[in-house]
Amino acid sequence: MDTKEEVLRESQTVLEKEHSLILFNDEENSFDFVIDVLCSVCEHSEEQAEQCAWITHYKGKCQVLTGPFEKLKSKASLMSDVGLTVEIQ
Repeated sequence: MDTKEEVLRESQTVLEKEHSLILFNDEENSFDFVIDVLCSVCEHSEEQAEQCAWITHYKGKCQVLTGPFEKLKSKASLMSDVGLTVEIQ
């Protein structure tokens, strides 16, 4: 493998790196609202969204989605726009 191929392979790996969308607990949004947002934006099942809501409530935060940065960026923006506190890591 020549240097050019190696650099290309390494840059593809960096671009494809998985990131995490983290939801933080707040005292402003109801469980039902958070669950609805997780179902609609993150495409969670009702049960999965409820589990994430409880984890967020008790632990202060929860990883709700993983994927490429660009995909998570749009979802984080939607969630922030409706009042949830999120971060991409």
